[in-house]
Amino acid sequence: MKRRDIEALRERVSCAAVLERASFAIDIKESTRRAIKFRRDGEIIIVTHEGRGWFDPLSDAKGDVFGLVEHLDHVGFLEGAERVADLVGVRITDPEWQPARREGGYNLSLPERWQARRRPWHGSPTWHYLHGDRCLPVPLLRVAIKGDLLREGPYGSMWAAHTDGVGVVTGWEARGPQYRGFASGGNKVLFRLGPPTAWRLAVTEAAIDVMSLAAIEGLRDGTLYLSTGGGWSPATQAALWELTFRPGAQLVAATDANAQGDLFAERLRALAEDTGCDWTRLRPPEEDWNETLKIGEKEKREKERGVPHSHRPHQGRLRPAEPALDPAGRDAGSSEGVMKD
Repeated sequence: MKRRDIEALRERVSCAAVLERASFAIDIKESTRRAIKFRRDGEIIIVTHEGRGWFDPLSDAKGDVFGLVEHLDHVGFLEGAERVADLVGVRITDPEWQPARREGGYNLSLPERWQARRRPWHGSPTWHYLHGDRCLPVPLLRVAIKGDLLREGPYGSMWAAHTDGVGVVTGWEARGPQYRGFASGGNKVLFRLGPPTAWRLAVTEAAIDVMSLAAIEGLRDGTLYLSTGGGWSPATQAALWELTFRPGAQLVAATDANAQGDLFAERLRALAEDTGCDWTRLRPPEEDWNETLKIGEKEKREKERGVPHSHRPHQGRLRPAEPALDPAGRDAGSSEGVMKD
């Protein structure tokens, strides 16, 4: 089959036709015009992009109409393409849409809304925002994307997942060039970057600062980087309580260097005292960790331009930086690094 024939089939056959032929039914109460939910017993498939795309909210499976046939029928591409060709001209059910709910609610659950968005990729609008505007290094972004922590938001914004103790998405921080907010209907718990069993718990106020501090420290071993999303909900407090009860845990208040950051740090101090956890304050040299990272990257570029025959270091992986905090004590890393109360 030639490429033009494949493209023609992709345009002419809707994923909905594949699902109806496979005895899936539309769940009209949990569907929208942009995301139509199909069910078959315990299976769920959500059709997006006007019938051209789909994803399975219960797994990582997603793709186009050919991938859907392969996913459902467990066949190879060539046989799948023949089955797609058999569906040319098949009429599909046109859902009778109800008027939009005035409360502004969503028919899809939070995890389903999260899965409906693509992960950032090299060169995407969100990638440009995080790497270009926020100066987050490529290796760090790849770690966060591989960990399923980020999504492409609208208008070049970033979605950063908040999860509960078992990894269920409860909401997401939304940040972009001209936007800042949190998922409608979502709950702030914690954005988490790093090994779940880490003993060092570095808490910031935003996912951008989590990734910035992790970049500065080179994803320090034994550290779980956390963001409260600028809030202090009962769910956030309960999640921090659970983490700080670990034997040998150290709570690091890596909040902003301003009055609000100091207030958050005091709350973290009180929580650490209640749980018997070690505590220390890690204050960024600038107002927040992203400003610190951006200034450091700017100084690095200026230094490299001023040295004849200098070359940028290989960016294949993160290289551990000077530790921001000495785990053996409570001293700052260096006179030019971070400061500590």
